[in-house]
Amino acid sequence: MKNIVFILLITFTACSLDEQDTEDPVFCTTNSVEGLEIIVKSKDTNDAITEGITVIATDNDYTERLQNISNDSIYIGAFEREGNYTITISGEGYKTFVSTDLITVTSDVCHVITENREFSITPN
Repeated sequence: MKNIVFILLITFTACSLDEQDTEDPVFCTTNSVEGLEIIVKSKDTNDAITEGITVIATDNDYTERLQNISNDSIYIGAFEREGNYTITISGEGYKTFVSTDLITVTSDVCHVITENREFSITPN
């Protein structure tokens, strides 16, 4: 009988401690999340452009050329990287554009929080 009381006491104490010491668990995915999604448009037509366009994200000494996947209108990068980014956009037939405001990428418990921006560049 003493053994049963002891086991029950340990079980109830353990359950009680678990309920007090743990919060709702967080389940993170294993995918890599982009910190930046940039759309580039032509200032004169307001159409998204990708042909011959280069988008560079810079955060102090860190520089990354953003990727245009499947030739859609979005350039992505800064995967799982927090930072304060300046965006430089260049392309043949367009004036080079440099963003004046920093884009701040933060994160939550699991991943970065994607920052979406749209920039219009001026033809030469």
